[in-house]
Amino acid sequence: MSARSISEVPVPKVVIESSHITASPTLWDRLSNWASEHKAVIYTVGAVAVVVTGAGVVYYLSDSRKTTGTGERDLGVSEEKKKKSKKDRRKAKSQHADKDKEEQSKLAQATPAEPKVPKPVPVSAEDELPQVDETTVETLSSQERQEYAAKLKAAGNKAYGSKDYNKAIELYGKAILCKPDPIFYSNRAACYNALGEWEKVVEDTTAALALDNEYVKALNRRANAYEHLKQYSEALLDYTASCIVDAFSNEQSAQSVERLLKKVAEAKGKAMLAEREKRLPSPTFVTNYLQSFRNRPPPKGLEERAELEEGSGVNHLRAALVAVDRKSGEGYEEAARESTKAIELGNLGDHEALAYNMRGTFRYLMGENKEALGDLTKSIELQPSLSQSYIKRASMHLELGDRDSAAKDFELAIAQNNDDPDIYYHRAQLHFILGEFAEAAKDYQKSIDLDRDFIFSHIQLGVTQYKMGSIASSMATFRRCVKNFDKVPDVYNYYGELLLDQQKYEEAIQKFDTAVEMEKLAKPSNMNVLPLINKALALFQWKQNFSEAEALCQKALIIDPECDIAVATMAQLLLQQGKVPESLKYFERAAELSRTEGEIVNALSYAEATRTQLEVQEKYPRLAARLAGMGPGLRGPSL
Repeated sequence: MSARSISEVPVPKVVIESSHITASPTLWDRLSNWASEHKAVIYTVGAVAVVVTGAGVVYYLSDSRKTTGTGERDLGVSEEKKKKSKKDRRKAKSQHADKDKEEQSKLAQATPAEPKVPKPVPVSAEDELPQVDETTVETLSSQERQEYAAKLKAAGNKAYGSKDYNKAIELYGKAILCKPDPIFYSNRAACYNALGEWEKVVEDTTAALALDNEYVKALNRRANAYEHLKQYSEALLDYTASCIVDAFSNEQSAQSVERLLKKVAEAKGKAMLAEREKRLPSPTFVTNYLQSFRNRPPPKGLEERAELEEGSGVNHLRAALVAVDRKSGEGYEEAARESTKAIELGNLGDHEALAYNMRGTFRYLMGENKEALGDLTKSIELQPSLSQSYIKRASMHLELGDRDSAAKDFELAIAQNNDDPDIYYHRAQLHFILGEFAEAAKDYQKSIDLDRDFIFSHIQLGVTQYKMGSIASSMATFRRCVKNFDKVPDVYNYYGELLLDQQKYEEAIQKFDTAVEMEKLAKPSNMNVLPLINKALALFQWKQNFSEAEALCQKALIIDPECDIAVATMAQLLLQQGKVPESLKYFERAAELSRTEGEIVNALSYAEATRTQLEVQEKYPRLAARLAGMGPGLRGPSL
């Protein structure tokens, strides 16, 4: 692995979505964002090679071998055609461009080529062409049918080259009467493709594939038609089969798979968001987010021993603060309810801004960004000096892709209170996410200078140094953290991540074990499960120990059943072992647990890729066997 995997979070998945420091999303990052520096990470699992792009999209890899696909039969493309110069090929392609040029450019291999065969059949004048129909064809001998079919196909190719698509359709149809050949069906489909008659493209390519189910151009043409018909799952399956037949040699087909995965996942993601009830993410997630802010005592008048009127708004607000301190799933649910109740009852006095801040925080965590932005803006209007509201609003702006508004909120917060270390810590997070590591390091240091007791500023500074390539400085920072914060489990967990990234497996596992034991002592029933998951990954990477890695993930899920990182890790471990049906269930569960649309699409991309593996295995068993037989040459780094 490289330094990339430590603490990197791809926009728009900002740091606060998985932890209080950017180091935490490395778990999901390892699963979904390898290619940013590894170029391509291949999982040859079961029967399908899967690649993860830097955007978190899974697709099937084209390997470096430039073998020729079977689709060269289409419209008579020969070896002579393949040896033509680039200039000649561009000229031929230009001659055959049509009104659907933009779509065809995506599928160059699906564009019918200029007729040319090693031994061309003479194209007869129209009055010399065989006249056949369903009745007369029955009177022809086998030899005559072969000869007539060749002449009609050649004439169809000529008509296609002249863009007389209707005439070509007629001629290919007669050729089919003489000889039902997959090439003839595919060529006629190419004509329908040029005319935009997508249902007929599907019909003819399906007929071609019934005769030859590994016919690449027919697969690509049908996939293209399915995509126009918005039947994205069907298109995805065909493009995937095409990639496998072509031994992953066609980059455009692989890109089509990536594009379709995104479309399928986006469509399903939007539907999932629209249908599901808003809820808080896992307790691990919420705890890590809330702990990214320094712990402060409750405001005067909201102390636990303060006498407040039963049923009043301020009493409910205090109940929310007490519930948060329990750091459990039930406590966070209660805090969300109580803060909402406090605002509904009103009469909060000087605490109204805090109430809106709290409700906005929980709305944000539930994915209700619009409502959360409204609450935080209201909090700022009521109490401009409450810098935490600016910080949280900035985080939301960043998650929504509005970098300028995020930066402006940090400036406003500094104008109100330039000595608040939280401002600099969270602004450093913004710089980190955007890859501005030098600026991030400055802000982390500023946060430390203002408050040396906040451990996460030290940890994140060390991680940033690591990202900048200053490995020695980073290790020194973590050694100081261990010395000065020896009772804090997070120090050992993230120190372990850096060691794991350097493939120092034994040392890393020792650090993870220390973090686990400290978590058990501090909060046995609500422990942070990230060290368990990190240890699982270390055991897998070091010893390929699937059983123990799975057991650790299962343990994490018993403690926190809604931990999306544990679910995603389990899915990948199962996929690595070829347990495709089981892994699909976990990928779907990961999508259910995801908080934002981007996270849902990411998880669903994995789910759809996995589902397509199963469909390929079922529909094209020979392709599955062929891919499995390609051997370790397609394998790449693992989790």
